[in-house]
Amino acid sequence: MPQLETASMKSGGWPDASLPEHVSIGKFDRSVSLGAWGHNEELLVESFLTRAIDLLDRTVHDWEIVFVDDGSTDRTPEILREFAKREPRLRVVRHPRNLNVGMAFRTALATASKEYFFSQTVDWSYDLSRVRVFLELLKHFDAVQGIRPVPIRLLSYIPVVRSIYRIRRRSDTLYKAVISLANYYILRILFGVRFHDFQNITFYPIRIVRQIELAGRTSFVNPELLLKSYYRGAKFIEVPIRFIKRDLGVAKGTKIKAVIRSLADTARNWVSWGLRYRLKRQPPSVIYRVAEPFRLDQPVLRLILPLFEDFK
Repeated sequence: MPQLETASMKSGGWPDASLPEHVSIGKFDRSVSLGAWGHNEELLVESFLTRAIDLLDRTVHDWEIVFVDDGSTDRTPEILREFAKREPRLRVVRHPRNLNVGMAFRTALATASKEYFFSQTVDWSYDLSRVRVFLELLKHFDAVQGIRPVPIRLLSYIPVVRSIYRIRRRSDTLYKAVISLANYYILRILFGVRFHDFQNITFYPIRIVRQIELAGRTSFVNPELLLKSYYRGAKFIEVPIRFIKRDLGVAKGTKIKAVIRSLADTARNWVSWGLRYRLKRQPPSVIYRVAEPFRLDQPVLRLILPLFEDFK
C-alpha cells in the first residue's frame, strides 16, 4: 500500500481541513471502469468524454470508459463513433431503442472489464474532484458511497432538519430536489437501511456486483445494487460528493412518467425481496462515514482529511 503522509489534527482529534492536500499517493494502481449512458445527448456527450478521459488519465493507470447509447436518434451515435476512433479505451454499446436509465446502467455494468466500477451522469452532475481519495478508500472498504454533503452543524444531525439543510443542494430546481428527497425517504422507510443518499455515485469492486442479480429496470437499479450489496454484508464508507447543476440539455429522470415508472419498480422490488430483508432485525453490514471520524482508524483518517473541506 502506498505510504500516506502524516497529517495534523485539531484539538480533540478533529482533522484540520484547512491544511493543504494531505495525501500523496500517485495514480491508482488498480484497474477502473467508468460507466455512463445517454439518450439524445449530442450537446453534452463530447464534453463529457473529454472531461472523463482527462480525469482518469490523471488519477488511474489502467482504465476504460463504457458508454451506453440508449437508443439516441440525434447525433449522439455519430459523435461516439468519431470519439472511439481516437480513443481506444472508450467502449461504446448501443441499445437499438430507448430502454431507460436502469437498463443502460445494467448494460454498462455487464460490459465493464476492469477491477473496479463507478458511474457518472453525462451532464457530470456529481463532483469527482476527490476521485483519487475515493478509489484509495476501496483498499479499506468493500464499497464507497457518495452522499450530498450537509454542513456539519449540531442541527444537521436531526433527520428532518438535516433534509432542510440538504434540499437546496440536491438538484437543479426546487421541484427536482423535492422529488429527489421524497424518493430518498421512500427508500429509507421501505428498506430500512440508513444510508444518507441512495442516488449518488458508488464505487464497487466488480467481484461484488457480479454476484448480485438485478431486477430493476428504472433509476431504482442504482439503489437496488447499493441495498443488495449492503444486505450481502459489504462494508461501506460514505463520502461527500457534491451535486452539480446541469447547464446544457434536458434532464429526463424527473419527468412524471419516469417518476411513476421508478415508483412502480421500487414497489415491485420491495414486495419481491425488500420486505424479506426489511424484517430482519440483525443489520448485515456496517456503514462508516467521513462525517463520523471517531469511528475510523488512523490510516483512513489520514486519507480522508481533504474531504472535510466539502462539509463546509
